[in-house]
Order: sequence, then structure tokens, then C-alpha cells
Amino acid sequence: MTGNAAAAVAALQQALAAEQAAAYGYGVVGAHLMGSAAAASADADWVAHLRAGSELTTMISAWGGQPVAAAVAYELPFPVISAATAQQLAATMEDRVAQAYLVVVALPEAGLRSFGAQQVRAAALRAEAWRGTTEAFPGMRASNPRR
Repeated sequence: MTGNAAAAVAALQQALAAEQAAAYGYGVVGAHLMGSAAAASADADWVAHLRAGSELTTMISAWGGQPVAAAVAYELPFPVISAATAQQLAATMEDRVAQAYLVVVALPEAGLRSFGAQQVRAAALRAEAWRGTTEAFPGMRASNPRR
């Protein structure tokens, strides 16, 4: 595997892992939103992450890699005990997915950069829907400027 292929596979694996974690997390989100209007959104977002994971699996194989398997369970970033924390979890997961795709956006191959950018956008829109606000640079962690 060449250096470019190895970098592509590593970036795609990172995105796949984020998609798998998000799909798992949406099971938790959906369980806390059952019967609410937001439950349909959680279901649609869960399906979007499953589809993206499937697409990434195909891409990784095409680049000569072996796709990572999903974990049996994932540690949530905070306790989910209500509909409000479930929605917060959904936004947090989307931020993490966007962050993972930024590595794909940085690859030299134009097709992968385009794919990554589309996925960052999709995750940012889903995060905005859950959070109710947008972020200037989705997926990028905020840093404190030096004074």
C-alpha cells in the first residue's frame, strides 16, 4: 500500500469508527425520545449513519484496507437521562462525526476531499437541527485565543 493509500485508509477508518459510534449512540437517543416528534429525526439520522458506514466500508476495501468492525458498545460522553440530554448527545455525536471527516477533507485525492466535505456538511446540519444553533467551523474544536 502506497503512502497516499495508507493515509486514505487511515482517514476513512477514523470516519468509519465515528459513524459506528454515532449509529450506536442514536440507539440511546431514540430510546429517550420514543413517542416524541423528535423520534423520527433520530431514526432518520441513525439510518444516515448506517448508510455512511456502509459507504465507508466499501471505500476502505477499494483502497486496499480492511474495514474496522464496530464495537459491541461505546462509552457515552455523559449520562443520558432525559430527552434534553438525548438531544445533546445527538449534537455531540454529530460534532464528532464532522471532526472525523475533516481528516478526509485534508487528503490529496479530490474525490475523497469532496466526499469528506459533503459528510462534514451533513453532520453539521444534523448537529444544528439537534442543537438549534450552528457553529462557524463544524468539527473544529474551539480554542482560546492568546491574549
